[in-house]
Amino acid sequence: MLLTTGAAMAVKDLPGGPAVNQLNLHPPVTKIAADQMWLHNFMLILCLGIFVAVFGVMFYSIFKHRKSKGAVSANFHESVAVEIAWTVVPFIIVIAMALPATKVVVAMKDTTNADLTIKATGYQWKWGYDYLKGEGEGIGFLSTLDTAQREQSDSGKPEAVDNYLLKVDNPLVVPVGKKVRIITTANDVIHAFMVPAFGIKQDAIPGFVRDTWFKAEQTGDFYGQCAELCGKEHAYMPIHVKVLSAEDYSAWVAGKKKEMAAKADDPSKVWELAALMERGEKVYNANCAACHKADGKGAGPIKALDGSAVVTDADKLAQVAVVLKGRLDKGMPAWAQLSDTEIAALVTYTKNSWSNKTGQVVQPAEVVAARK
Repeated sequence: MLLTTGAAMAVKDLPGGPAVNQLNLHPPVTKIAADQMWLHNFMLILCLGIFVAVFGVMFYSIFKHRKSKGAVSANFHESVAVEIAWTVVPFIIVIAMALPATKVVVAMKDTTNADLTIKATGYQWKWGYDYLKGEGEGIGFLSTLDTAQREQSDSGKPEAVDNYLLKVDNPLVVPVGKKVRIITTANDVIHAFMVPAFGIKQDAIPGFVRDTWFKAEQTGDFYGQCAELCGKEHAYMPIHVKVLSAEDYSAWVAGKKKEMAAKADDPSKVWELAALMERGEKVYNANCAACHKADGKGAGPIKALDGSAVVTDADKLAQVAVVLKGRLDKGMPAWAQLSDTEIAALVTYTKNSWSNKTGQVVQPAEVVAARK
C-alpha cells in the first residue's frame, strides 16, 4: 500500500492529459473546447449569481423580519409588478443561457467540409483507426495499451510514470490546423471516444455510425479514454492522439504506407512452420499476450491457451473460427481485422508453443476460405 501511495505521489501533470489534483477542465487546444470552457464558466457564474441573489434575499428577509424584532407580516393580494418580474427575469435568464449553449452545440455537430475523415472502431479492449478520406487515405491500424503498463497493472506494481495506463503502441496521428472528422462505431459493445483537450466525446455503438470533429490548434500529445463502461478491461482502453505539423504528418503518412506495403502478404503464399512461428510470436505479443499472458497460461477468467482443447483440437480450423468470430460469452473478441497471414501465423504459433506440440500448420489460404 505504501509503495503504491509513494508511486502515485511521484506522478506529475501529463501535458495533454490529466493533471494531479485537477479541478478544472483540461486546457483547451481546439476552439470547440475553448467555447465549452467559456460556456462552463459563464453558466457557473450565472448560477452562482442566482444562488447569491435568491438566498441573499431569503436570509435577509428572515433576519430583517424575524419575530423577535416585532415584525408583522403584511397582508396583501396580487402584485402585477412582482408577477411580471418573476416571469420576465427567468425568461431573460433562460435566453441568456440558451443562446450561447445552442451556438456551441450546433458547432459541435457541424462535421461538414472536413480535411480528414477517420473511422474509430471500439473493440474489447482497444481502438481501430481507419483513414477514410484525405491525406493518409487507406491507412489502418489497431491502437492497444502498452504491454509493459498492462503487466505493471496486473502485478499491482505500477511505475511512477505520468502516462500510466495511457501509453499505446500506435497513437492516432493527425495534422495540426486541419478539420478532422471522427466516425465512431464498435465491433462488440458500446464504447465512447473521448479526448477532453479537444472537447469531444462520442459514443461508439455496434451497428450504428456517429461522428464528431476537432481541429487541433497546437502540436503535441493529447490523451483520452473510452468513456463508456465496456467490460472488465474498460480501464485498459486509452486514446492517444499525436498532433503533428503538416510536414511531419506527410512524412508519417509516407512512412506508414511503406510499412503497410511491406506487411502486405500474398494469401496464396505457402509458409514454412519456422517462418509462421516467428511471425506468429510477434502477432501474439502485440495482440494476445495482454490477456492470455506471454506463457499462454491466462489470468483470472481468461482461459489458458497452453493445453487448451480448442488449440490442440485435431480440426485446426476450429481455432481459426474462434479467432475470426470471437466468443463473447467467454470474453473473447473477434480478431477478423487481422490479415489472413497474421491469423494463420498466430494460430500456428499457439498450436506449437508451450506444451502445445501439435505440429499443425495453418496457411493464409485456409484463413481466406474460413472467412467465406
